[in-house]
Amino acid sequence: MPPTTPSSSSRALRTLAHPLRSRLLAELRVHGGATATELAAALDSNTGATSYHLRRLEEAGLVQDTGTGTGRRRVWSAVPDADRPGVLGVGLGVAGGGDDDLDEEDARAADWLAMDYLAHFGERAEAWLRDRPDWEDTWQQACGLEDHTVQVTGEQLTAMRAELLEVLERYRRVGQGNPQARRVVVYTCALPLPASRP
Repeated sequence: MPPTTPSSSSRALRTLAHPLRSRLLAELRVHGGATATELAAALDSNTGATSYHLRRLEEAGLVQDTGTGTGRRRVWSAVPDADRPGVLGVGLGVAGGGDDDLDEEDARAADWLAMDYLAHFGERAEAWLRDRPDWEDTWQQACGLEDHTVQVTGEQLTAMRAELLEVLERYRRVGQGNPQARRVVVYTCALPLPASRP
């Protein structure tokens, strides 16, 4: 029986399971369009490697050429749907989400991507703690780490997650065009606690 062709989500997952590719997509999602040269400088890479991996991401449908570059200086951007949680597996909807449809290779890619995602979160959190004093009080009070404990069933947790995603979607572009607005990344991570002590 011939091997099956990986689905588009499977292809995206496997493509992203690479340290430079995951960072390239994250950089484009957070900071917007950029050339391979600009991305290489931002990620301490070289233009040749950056261009190669951007083309792999393009083949997987995760980034696109905006058509606004000149000559060989292509300007790349994240594909709009790739901004949505779960599409990449980095919303931990796939990477760590227990998808029974993943084959062994997809599962390994998802596990790698989940660990890379956590490392990336740690880097961003550390950068915020370091740079926090440079921000105005409003930002210092609203940004940062916090946790909330809830007691729910699996179905209630699913409903809560859906509601949170609705709120995030509502605020996705609410500040667009306002010079005081800044891009903010909001991480969600529901983790079950161990059973209570006897």
